[in-house]
Amino acid sequence: MGTAIILKSPREIQIMLEANQIVADTLVMLQKNLTIGMTTMDLDAMAEEFARSRGGIPAFKGYRGFPGSLCVSINEQVVHGIPSSKVILRDGDIVSIDFGVNYKGYFGDSAITIPVGKVGNRVEELIRVTSQSLDKAIEQARVGNRINDISRAVQQHVEKNKFNVVRQFVGHGIGSQLHEPPEIPNYSRTGRTPRLLSGMVLAIEPMVNIGGYQVKVLKDGWTVVTADKSPSAHFEHSVLITDDEPVVLSRRK
Repeated sequence: MGTAIILKSPREIQIMLEANQIVADTLVMLQKNLTIGMTTMDLDAMAEEFARSRGGIPAFKGYRGFPGSLCVSINEQVVHGIPSSKVILRDGDIVSIDFGVNYKGYFGDSAITIPVGKVGNRVEELIRVTSQSLDKAIEQARVGNRINDISRAVQQHVEKNKFNVVRQFVGHGIGSQLHEPPEIPNYSRTGRTPRLLSGMVLAIEPMVNIGGYQVKVLKDGWTVVTADKSPSAHFEHSVLITDDEPVVLSRRK
């Protein structure tokens, strides 16, 4: 990533809205169709076929060598899980699904965590708090605030509920590239962070663990897991900064 933050024109914003609606509709479709006994590769194939039927090209497939259209991360997997015909969804699992598309040269990116069958109370709470922390972050995505206001909103809500935010992976700007400046951590940092300007589009993505915040990458070079094997949840939206309220481009209908 370079250092310059790119402000989007009205034309670019319209295309990014369309890109993100393909992503949002894909995630809604997966959530409706996800069942116990499916493989994560089944989900991947459904997502790719659906997105391509709408004119979207899966953004992650081939990105730095990633083999799947979806990142599908189960239970203690935080992000970047590789779809597999050997990994079967079981009752009590939670599955984090991260999806992006390239549409007319611009990117959409969003993620949700879905319970499979019946999950425990604490895991249910993890999913709820992670989703709420994204909402609280989006409330701070206003002109005049700084990136750190977004980061602090996530961290405070998560830690108040006795969970921990992942520190090694962060949100990002998005536009004609999947990852653009600025980085958006889910924890507060010292020092000045960039001020938010109208026309910025940010992919804000809390990753939250039941246990400690430490993570490690598996031997496949992609899959990130919690170091203590505790469950993790992940939510993400692509958000436009305007002169007024923040606009969630990837809002699911």
